[in-house]
Amino acid sequence: MLSSDALSSIAYGTEQIVLVLMTLGSAAIWYSLPIALVVLVLLASLTLSYRQIIHAYPQGGGAYVVSTENIGNMAGLVAGGSLLIDYMLTVGVSVAAGADAITSALPVLHDYNLLISIILILVLMLMNLRGLHESAGFLLVPVYTFVVMTVVLILVGGMRILTGDMPYHATNSLGTTVSGMSLILLLKAFSSGSASLTGVEAISNAVPFFKKPKAKNAAATLGIMALILGIFFSGITFLNYWTGVVPTAHVTVLSQVASQVFNFSGIGKTFYYIFQFATAMILAVAANTGFSAFPMLSYNLAKNKYMPHMYMEKGARLGYSNGIISLAVGAIILLVIFNGSTERLIPLYSIGVFVPFALSQTGMVIKWRREIGKKFWHKALSNLIGAGISYAIVLILLIFRLPDIWPFFLIMPVILFLFYSIKHHYTNVANQLRLQNGEVVARTYTGNTVIVLIGNVTNVSIGAINYARSIGDEVIAMHVSTQETLDKDKEVETEFHTYFPDVTFSMIESSYRDIVRPVIRYVDLVAKASDKNDHTLTVLVPQFVPKHPWQNVLHNQMSIRMRYYLSWRDNIIVSSYSYHLKK
Repeated sequence: MLSSDALSSIAYGTEQIVLVLMTLGSAAIWYSLPIALVVLVLLASLTLSYRQIIHAYPQGGGAYVVSTENIGNMAGLVAGGSLLIDYMLTVGVSVAAGADAITSALPVLHDYNLLISIILILVLMLMNLRGLHESAGFLLVPVYTFVVMTVVLILVGGMRILTGDMPYHATNSLGTTVSGMSLILLLKAFSSGSASLTGVEAISNAVPFFKKPKAKNAAATLGIMALILGIFFSGITFLNYWTGVVPTAHVTVLSQVASQVFNFSGIGKTFYYIFQFATAMILAVAANTGFSAFPMLSYNLAKNKYMPHMYMEKGARLGYSNGIISLAVGAIILLVIFNGSTERLIPLYSIGVFVPFALSQTGMVIKWRREIGKKFWHKALSNLIGAGISYAIVLILLIFRLPDIWPFFLIMPVILFLFYSIKHHYTNVANQLRLQNGEVVARTYTGNTVIVLIGNVTNVSIGAINYARSIGDEVIAMHVSTQETLDKDKEVETEFHTYFPDVTFSMIESSYRDIVRPVIRYVDLVAKASDKNDHTLTVLVPQFVPKHPWQNVLHNQMSIRMRYYLSWRDNIIVSSYSYHLKK
């Protein structure tokens, strides 16, 4: 399950390399092979590094924890903010690629790519809100199906090549010089292909979920996943080169490769459709990795008071519902902005992945330097290599892909500002609520003034006045009169005094139809007088409650508005008196 994000990236990893090389024409596709080798070197380095992180942080490390503990809060927040964006992009890219896999096999659905992607996100959101972990065993089916079918694809392709059944159709021979090829283009292709390494971090975040010995099992899982990913990525890239497949508008490169290998006839056609279905399904499961990781990261940030505490609350199914919903909304917004295009999302995806990669590797180097001393580099070699390549990819993206990734550099400062603003707010709240030196400083009151808001004389208002008299030393009935209701308001005052001749009735005239502002002004005046007399001031808002909840829409919600605006006034107690209707 935790490997699905990384394994599914072969659905678009090779294609992204080829798309960049195609700017020089199909003759440049052979360069995808050496580029793939460098990507494999990076994969090996990151795998070794994250195995170290697993053993160093068996409680569940990840870039946020590693960066915070070893570099500082700012680095941790940059890593955390990048990962929040990355998890949204994980969902967006995975479902978009899944929709591409579906429409490649069923071209008639191509015009509905975006709609299919959004539906997939909503289905995943609802499944997670319902408690997806309960059916995790079922979700392993598409993962194993994809692994088996990809193995079959590579084996069948290899056998057909060895037997001469699948002729060599490469667009150009290895080592051929292509006019116009530059280091810049190769670096851009490498940065795009590195998107295949997304999801490598997922296992290091989820160490606590493994059986004991947790760290050993997690490290072993990471090693197996990296080995499978390396074989799949290199196999697909080689088959793409051998078959001479070039990207087309409505069919993915992986789909074309599968069609060539399985020969798209007889039983091969069946294998092709099974493979495409498995690809779409694992991409959906990969998107679900975001639904597992985003809420947990949000929880950790909220626990450290950098995100609202609402992200620490669990829903009825014991999932972090607010994180799940926020992730789904963010992913849908990204899909709509980029029109469900995998190609346009990948550069953003890459920067969101490699910033945390670079910071976590740097954090591990600092950790080994602090713990081991001068000979730290023996332990930190893989971290140094991983950090160097990750920083290089970030630099490549910054220099050569800025038109594609500039939104990241607008969003990140906003996220960091929000982090620090939320932290500042919680710090202020704690300072104001905390008892100073164990001393209790509380003002004493000698009485209670109660203002009851009166519209008409009804069972509701009569009950509210009787209740107010039981808790207040002084009771004031307040009624707002407008020019349109002046005559009727005189009748209300007369009727009120027949029931409560000893209660003060204050009629406030307003030239506006809005009664909220006159009430606020009047309450402020009474509050000043009550404060001088050492009285508390309670504003009692009467309301009736219909027998059935749906009937609320048939009545105005003035009581809700009134309580909302009054709640912002200092030293005022706002209370409700509810009269329940029986019919």
